Amino acid sequence: MGTDLFFARPKSHVNALGWKNRSVPIFGSVLFLFLYLYLCGGLVWAQPDRVPEIAIGDPAPDFSAVDQNGQQRRLSDFHGSIVVLEWTNRDCAFVKHHYNANNMQALQNDARTANVVWLTVSSSAPGSAGYMDADGAKRFLNRYQATPSAVLLDPDGHMGRQYDVELSPQVFIIDANRILIYMGSMDDQPSTRMTDIDQATDYVGEALENAVAGRPVTRPITRPYGCPIEY
Repeated sequence: MGTDLFFARPKSHVNALGWKNRSVPIFGSVLFLFLYLYLCGGLVWAQPDRVPEIAIGDPAPDFSAVDQNGQQRRLSDFHGSIVVLEWTNRDCAFVKHHYNANNMQALQNDARTANVVWLTVSSSAPGSAGYMDADGAKRFLNRYQATPSAVLLDPDGHMGRQYDVELSPQVFIIDANRILIYMGSMDDQPSTRMTDIDQATDYVGEALENAVAGRPVTRPITRPYGCPIEY
């Protein structure tokens, strides 16, 4: 993955099949409508993982994923604790930027000191950029001396779709009552220059500090930047 920069953008409602309007014979239109309704009926059943609407102040979607040690992890296991979800992609230049600068590890250490659960999540599909199996996740942790509570492996993308994750790095913070209180980017510097870390506004650190102190998060939504998740 190079340093191509992507910003998350609001979803827009478009023609269901993504086609521009065309003029077709009436018979063709009727046939098309019949097939469309038939297929749509099938698609409802074929998409059990429809992306839910997630919003600040709403209960965070519960999840179930296996970590790098083969242990099943669920959000409900951490009731009473603040939880950070950090989506990662080991091949993404923006992820490497935060790890090479020791920025991510510093946040993970601060979280651990404050008894915050930090879960790194890999939703890249097998064969795609950033995919990690259990051994790959362990190598990732060793390479960067990272200390999250666990690395969650989400190769089928179910957890990523639950949270409507498009990019990495992307972060969500959930309070002790399982309410979503932050979602967005690491900071305000969509850059891979090491010197920009010190100049950045640390959105995640700021949100965590407020959450641990029991204060409202002042910037609960920020615009993520990074590399696309390949489901």
